[in-house]
Amino acid sequence: MRLLALAAKTSALGLLIIGLAPSASVAAEVADRVATSKTVKVCIWPDYYGITLRNPRTQQLTGIDIELSTEFAKDLGAKVQYVDSSFAKLVEDVTTDKCDVAMFAVGVLPARAKVLRFSQPYLQSDIYGVTTRSNRTVKQWSDIDKPGVLVAVQAGTFMEPVMTDALKQAKMVVVKPPQTREQELEAGRVDVFMTDYPYSRRLLDNADWAKLISPPTPFFVLPYAYAVKPGDDAWLKKVDDFVARIKKDGRLDAAAKRAGLSEIVVKK
Repeated sequence: MRLLALAAKTSALGLLIIGLAPSASVAAEVADRVATSKTVKVCIWPDYYGITLRNPRTQQLTGIDIELSTEFAKDLGAKVQYVDSSFAKLVEDVTTDKCDVAMFAVGVLPARAKVLRFSQPYLQSDIYGVTTRSNRTVKQWSDIDKPGVLVAVQAGTFMEPVMTDALKQAKMVVVKPPQTREQELEAGRVDVFMTDYPYSRRLLDNADWAKLISPPTPFFVLPYAYAVKPGDDAWLKKVDDFVARIKKDGRLDAAAKRAGLSEIVVKK
């Protein structure tokens, strides 16, 4: 119940977040820079399936936020310059101007809201478990939080603090690069890893050994949005207006359909 209550509050943050961040204003600093340089720097996490994924063989970027960041740049009359980031480096990269906006389905968490500003949400996801079809320890959601179960989370993702709070009997394993959750699971060093809807599609679409474990009821539904640094209301408005436009003109729905993410689109 405590997690569901927190999830409800966090979902509300997605709609109210503009009023929660620091109020200091720098007049159109980023918007002016983008207009002058004709370039918008976009932070991405290039290992996020369906969102911002770089193919290791071709180096081609695909995903909903690759498509939508291109649309954003077009609306601005600019070109996109991608900056590799991650959830662990998100706050530093955005607040130190390594990028003008983070566009990789950033979960709107209270801790992030203290140091970043967010657009309205455009996606939302619950937490899911991924295990192997042959795993005898974890077969359903109720098997996850039991003594002796090893539960992996990706360092820096919102699953880390959520599962730290949620797990009472199982042991959490925080996976940091270059290791991956899939590698730890396949090697048998963990029994299950926690992820969101987009990332779960990576294994379900490409690995016949993977099994999805869905919560029987909503567990921690989190809104996803685009993040900018605090203090530039004009730039935040440009980002937020873009999200409002793509919801109305069909670009969000179309991009989500191509990425296999229609189920988690936030319509309003």
